Amino acid sequence: MSGQKLDFRYLNEQDMIKAGVSDMSGCIKAMEDMFVLLHKGDYRMGGEDANEHGIRVSFPKTSSVEGMPLHKPDYRFMAMPAYLGGRFHSFGIKSYGSNPDNPQKGLPRSILMMSLMDAETGAPLAYMSANILSAMRTGATAGVGARHLCVQNPKTVAIIGPGTMSRYSLNAFVEAQPTIDIVKIKGRGKNSLKNFIEYCKTEFPNIKEYVICDSFEEACEGADIVFYGTTNASKYEDNPTVKKEWLKPGALVIAASALLVDTEFLSDKKVKLISDNYKMYDGWGSGQPLPTQKNVSTLLGMGFYDAVTEGRIMRESITEMGEILAGKKTGRDSDDQILLYAVGGMPIEDVAWGYDVYMNAIEKGIGTKLNLWEKPAL
Repeated sequence: MSGQKLDFRYLNEQDMIKAGVSDMSGCIKAMEDMFVLLHKGDYRMGGEDANEHGIRVSFPKTSSVEGMPLHKPDYRFMAMPAYLGGRFHSFGIKSYGSNPDNPQKGLPRSILMMSLMDAETGAPLAYMSANILSAMRTGATAGVGARHLCVQNPKTVAIIGPGTMSRYSLNAFVEAQPTIDIVKIKGRGKNSLKNFIEYCKTEFPNIKEYVICDSFEEACEGADIVFYGTTNASKYEDNPTVKKEWLKPGALVIAASALLVDTEFLSDKKVKLISDNYKMYDGWGSGQPLPTQKNVSTLLGMGFYDAVTEGRIMRESITEMGEILAGKKTGRDSDDQILLYAVGGMPIEDVAWGYDVYMNAIEKGIGTKLNLWEKPAL
């Protein structure tokens, strides 16, 4: 092996599209496989507990250093490393920078890249555009919930926050549950609503009706699936919420972003709590001041953690999605049961879908081979 030539594959955004990054059916299958491996423990993420979401560079609210970026909502730079075993057996790092002012420069709010490496040697396998990959895996993770937690033959989906994350999640919902034909939407601006509906009419011709709602309550009413995909509000108290009385019996609430839920709702015996990976929230909140939803993250999973830490619910009352897919626990227990499914985003999701797209690229000869060295200098 000494002195071996080393190449890796670069995949730009168009290469990723050609290699099937937008295949929602395939992505949902990859997320299902990932959840089973998560349950088996055949994975590692960051930190000693192997469950960290990622490493974030935070900026100060004020600074005397010239040119120092200052804190604002959704302004962050992160690296998200992970190993995933099973058929994937790869290590990867997704990195991204997010700035809410980017659209004013004609750029997406977040710009993401994915590095895929050999799990044995650390040699690079691929360096790939990851904006679509990341959106797909987030949507597909929500889609896994729609497939395994929803009532039979759902008709109506409520979308809270009609942004990119919601587009891909709706794609996953329609893939997982083809009977969906009504979409209710609650957004903050007319342009986002208009763009979302225009996109959906092109991509999802089977949807018959779009209903624009003025409140969270109106959007939730009568929906079989309620999806929260909003960005963080400037003030914690202005983040979206949900109440049990707004929901129909049997509703599935999926939150992939900010969602504040009162403890009485979480502790209701008729409500079932599902987590993508509770250990991630537990590690995230450990040692942090309560409520961690206010001090760490507005994700629903942190709300689960707060309720457990405060002794308002038992840890055992939270079911892991991996337990359901591995056949160890049930998902929905009755047609009228309300379910809350917390989706926080994990780098093992990026490794799973990144690996499958990479393998497609190899099979089809897509991408550009780049040489790292003919012979290592060190």
